[in-house]
Parts: sequence; structure tokens; C-alpha cells
Amino acid sequence: MDNKIIFVIGSPRAGSTLLQRMLSSHSEIFGCPEPHIMTPLAHLGYYHSVEKAPYDHLRGAEAIRGFVDQLPGREKDYLDACRAYTDLLYSRRLENSGKRFFLDKTPAYALVLDFIAKLYPGAKYVVLTRHPLAVLSSYANSFFSSDYQAANDFNPLLNRYVPAIARFLREQKVPLIHVKYEELVENPGLEMEKILDFLELAFEEGVVEYGTQQHDERGLGDPVSVNRHSRPVTKSVNKWAGELLRDSGKLELSRKIIDSLDPEDLKIWGYPYDEIFDPLNRLSGKEKKHEKPPFDRFQIQRKLLLILRRNIHQNAFGKLVKKIRFCCDVLLR
Repeated sequence: MDNKIIFVIGSPRAGSTLLQRMLSSHSEIFGCPEPHIMTPLAHLGYYHSVEKAPYDHLRGAEAIRGFVDQLPGREKDYLDACRAYTDLLYSRRLENSGKRFFLDKTPAYALVLDFIAKLYPGAKYVVLTRHPLAVLSSYANSFFSSDYQAANDFNPLLNRYVPAIARFLREQKVPLIHVKYEELVENPGLEMEKILDFLELAFEEGVVEYGTQQHDERGLGDPVSVNRHSRPVTKSVNKWAGELLRDSGKLELSRKIIDSLDPEDLKIWGYPYDEIFDPLNRLSGKEKKHEKPPFDRFQIQRKLLLILRRNIHQNAFGKLVKKIRFCCDVLLR
């Protein structure tokens, strides 16, 4: 399966669902939303440990490393075993699709790239980056009701993903192509031609007009934004900049986060430190105006979840949830 797998690598909220839909519209590529096959496998203990796994992860890591050290091929044998597992899953999912290549798009893979590159050194990697502050804005607006501080406290997205992906791009240990989100939505035909040429596939118009194709939407990902249009649009390219201009608190926090990142990593991402805030100076009056996000059930779910989570470990609702969980554990054990 090594030469039949395509990985789309990118941080959350970077547009990877859009790129996955476009590539999956090709007659030779099958893709499904975020299977998350690699992340649990990478944390079995040999490379990374599972801190909250239902076993002693320290003993587990020590034991599996000791076991692998006694194998004839040591790490190579371990990778062969992991690859046999993933090969079977990928091939079984692909065999009834009528297509040649399996596309795996799971943002969390960016944090275990060393493992994936060892497992599939011959696969093709499409690395997608987006303006860092557009990523932060989208994350905060999607899951934290536009609260940048709460979003960054919960998951410092840029501090985790920018160094990891930058190192992957810098080292280039596997076949890869780097794509910028802004260029993809501004010139989708040209960018898709480059990507498909890298994948050694012929260009098809359907990859741009992805909304006219059938897609497997079951699973994780962003089913909201990508379904609003049938082809890439530039509407959200500079939305983050207008948001920062309207809110000095968000702008100050954004500057602190950018200052905490390595300028060389930002440059490799495609967004040099000295140019990060340039879009704020180029906005027109119309773009500075606030636009309310479209009403959808996912927005309601996210807001409700934030409300319910607030002080859940101290309030009466949290106590009730714990009692219900205990009763369910008793019934289901």
C-alpha cells in the first residue's frame, strides 16, 4: 500500500477538508473524513505513550521496547507489524471504491509525522498551510464562541502545529508538495494541476467543482463550511484580519502568540514573521465590518457544549453527570 496512499497534512482549521473533497473528486482517489488510524497506533508505547490509557503507560512503553529489542529486525520488525495492520485497513476500505489511491486526511497526524514517515516512506504527502492567525481565528470562532484566549488556553494550536509541520517541510524525508490555502482558493485550477502532477495523475475539472461529485461525509472533519459552496471561494481569506482590527484584545494576544513562534518556522510555513500582520493594512472598509456566522446546528451544538462544560466539575449538573456515568458503567460492565 506504500505507493497507493496519499496523506493530506495540515493543522486543524487550515482547509484540509476542502482539499480532501477536491482530491477525492478525482476518478483515481478515494478519501473519507479523518479515519484517525495512525494517531492511536503511534502511541502504543514504542514511540509515544498514552498518558490516560487504561494501563500503566510507563510499564507498557518499557515492556514493548524491550520486546521489540529482542526481535530479529528490532524496530524494522515493529514497523512491519504496524504496516501490516494499516495496510489491511486501508486496502479493505479501498477495494470496493473502484479507485487506485486512498487519501487519509487527519489533522492530528501532523503531530506524529516522524512515525508516519517511517511507516510509509513511499507514500505521497500533500502539506497544507494557512495563515497562522486565520487558523487561530477559525478555531476560536468554531469551538469557543470567538474567545481567542479560551481557545489558546485549551489547545495552543499554533505552538503545537507550526513547529511540527515546519520541521517536516524543512527535512523533506518523504515525497511531499507544499500548498498554501490562500493560493488554493484563489487559483484552484492551477494549484490542483500542480498537486495532481506531483501525484502523477491527470487533471480533471471535477476536482475544482467538487460540489458536483459524490462524497463520503460520515466521520470527523468540517462538514459545515465545505458544504456551503460547490467550489473554493476566497471569502474567508482575510476574515481574521477584520476581526483583529475590531478587537484590540484579540490583536494583542495574536501578537504574543506569533512572537512565541520561531521566525524560521513561520517562513517555512509560507508566512514570514515581518509580513504576518500586513493583511490588516490592506483591508477595505467593507471587509472590516463584522459578519455574523451563518446559522447552523453545529453552531448551536458548540455553544451548548461550552455552556454545559462551564464549571462542570463544581456545579450540580456535573455531579448529576458523574452519577449517570457511574450507573451506566455498572449496567454495562
